[in-house]
Amino acid sequence: MATPSLLLLLADGRFPAGAHAHSGGLEAAVAAGRVTDLASLEAFLAGRLATAGLVGAAFAAAAHRAAVAETVGTTGPANQALPGRRLDAPAEAAARSGAPAGSAARSAALARLDAELDARTAAPALRAVSRRQGRALLRAGRTIWPDAPFVDLPATPGGAHQPLVLGLLCAAAGLSRVETATIAAYGTLTGAASAGVRLLGLDPYQVQALLVGLADACDGTAADAARAADDPPERLPAAAAPLADIHAEIHATWEVRLFAS
Repeated sequence: MATPSLLLLLADGRFPAGAHAHSGGLEAAVAAGRVTDLASLEAFLAGRLATAGLVGAAFAAAAHRAAVAETVGTTGPANQALPGRRLDAPAEAAARSGAPAGSAARSAALARLDAELDARTAAPALRAVSRRQGRALLRAGRTIWPDAPFVDLPATPGGAHQPLVLGLLCAAAGLSRVETATIAAYGTLTGAASAGVRLLGLDPYQVQALLVGLADACDGTAADAARAADDPPERLPAAAAPLADIHAEIHATWEVRLFAS
């Protein structure tokens, strides 16, 4: 059973997973003149929560669901091949490896989730960022929860996407699916909000007040994401922000930048 302190630990921006090095696309938006003050920062954060926040939280919750399922029979339709569709190659390999049924099913589920999240991340720069953050989070997770089923993450180039690693970490910590989704949604807000203070010189007290104002929306997004995790991976949220994708690709070409993304 998780304690409230574990929830706070994983939601803390000081958790050693490198989140402080990313602005969530805000640096490029500021440079483009689209975020200039507190009001435009609030609009940016609300839009990020409704798109990247919802998608990331849903996939983290779905990874948590896969982590806590013990057998193929208990994983449900979200962790099985749909009629007429084969599992991804990594999932088939896991099923043939002789691993315990729960591990094979978990590998299959995570492989499908990784592929679906990749498809929802249109910008190559953002796919690379997600996997880079996943590697950083995995390093911390392996040290703190060495018995977590990280071996079941797909062996994709660059590592697994960050939401999938987060889902396994939260399951290992004993957090619920809703708590997992809350951490994911919250993280999409706080990183960019902190970057706003640094990039625009905003009053940190006002920025925190802004986050308080978005708390209900964050909780609502997390609840929606946790419910969506019962659906097959193909039906998980696919909210997109094309302008954020364009900004990410431009930002990746900069020779000098304050944030990695």
